[in-house]
Amino acid sequence: MPLHSNFQDETDKNDKPSYFNSPPLDVSVAFPQATPASVFPPSVSDYYQFDDLLSPEEQTLRKKVRAFMEKEVAPIMAEYWEKAEFPFEIVPKLAHLGIAGYTTKGPGCPGLSVTTSAIANAEVARVDASVSTFLLVHSVGMLTIALCGSEEQRQKYLLPLAQLKTIACWALTEPDYGSDASHMNTTARKVEGGWILDGQKRWIGNSTFADVLVIFARNTTTNQINGYIVKKDSPGLTSTKIANKIGVRMVQNGDILLKNVFVPDEDRLPGLNSFLDTSKVLDVSRVMVAWQPIGISMGVYDMCLRYLKERKQFGEPLAAFQINQQKLAIMLGNVQAMTLVGWRLCKLYDKGTMTAGHASLGKSWITLRARETVALGRELLGGNGILADFLVAKAFCDLEPIYTYEGTYDINSLVTGREITGIASFKASATSKQSRL
Repeated sequence: MPLHSNFQDETDKNDKPSYFNSPPLDVSVAFPQATPASVFPPSVSDYYQFDDLLSPEEQTLRKKVRAFMEKEVAPIMAEYWEKAEFPFEIVPKLAHLGIAGYTTKGPGCPGLSVTTSAIANAEVARVDASVSTFLLVHSVGMLTIALCGSEEQRQKYLLPLAQLKTIACWALTEPDYGSDASHMNTTARKVEGGWILDGQKRWIGNSTFADVLVIFARNTTTNQINGYIVKKDSPGLTSTKIANKIGVRMVQNGDILLKNVFVPDEDRLPGLNSFLDTSKVLDVSRVMVAWQPIGISMGVYDMCLRYLKERKQFGEPLAAFQINQQKLAIMLGNVQAMTLVGWRLCKLYDKGTMTAGHASLGKSWITLRARETVALGRELLGGNGILADFLVAKAFCDLEPIYTYEGTYDINSLVTGREITGIASFKASATSKQSRL
């Protein structure tokens, strides 16, 4: 009898082998020696008592966001991350937090300071980076309408966006132009009563379900970058999910195709007339993105400390071993340093003295330190460090896209380098004498 005959008989009976029909064993049953991230660990990373620097209102919001994320998102995040689906059931509850839009001012908008927004964003990312990215992308779309839109556009769009009754996305990046976004190919051609948009965008978060798409395109008359509000289901507009990501898997990134898409005049953003105008939004978003790896690192440290106290080997808790304590100390030091750099960045922005170099150094350096922190966390958890159930593996993967978006580590370093030397080095001198970044 062939060795595979029993296997084949079982397959014939049930279409699939019997072991395919068995549900996975719950991790708390399979590994009761440590608590999974679905029961999120307490926040213990504020070693230098950063909370003392916050106002009572900021402290209250921080606790409110933390409690929401631990209760509503932590129990379901591994499941949705594994499926690469977004948990839409949390959106109405998320709306009640009142943080959608963050710094955005306008009808129904929170109008928070950059510092308050950053702290809230870190608390979201501490539990789940995908939900943090969803909110950030949505909020950047809102902020663009608030800063660059007309009063009529602000009145029409901002309130339902602030209530999360409608969702926004922000489409700048293209297949040919990522770091070199100012050279985009998507065009806007003036016609009677509006504009015709043609082109392609890539990596656009929320785009597969967004109701309001903020699209950047090159005006064929002026050759300058303009902004447009494109509505969901506009003829000629399609958005297709990008599959097979290893990070922020719950975020629905899409490829957007624009083929002869008509946008009425009232949906052109009048305050966006060149690529330089995007800095109104990018200055804020880069600060906010810098706080995502801070939050991720906080969560990883919290998880690792609890795990090492619970998990035993050689008859002792893992926390009792010197090398593990050393790694925890490095991680904790990184969190303190990242937090204080991020906090200072917010204060520079609030004072109106933050430069592009400040923002770029903050984002690049913080993500670099966060990479070290989550890598150490991955080591500390051993085999469980590759399971999303224990947070660290998921955080390890989620950090990679954050290391890249809002300017890669290298590009942000060069932005700071240009500012401190006065010399732009984005392009090789043999091919260009001047960078447009």
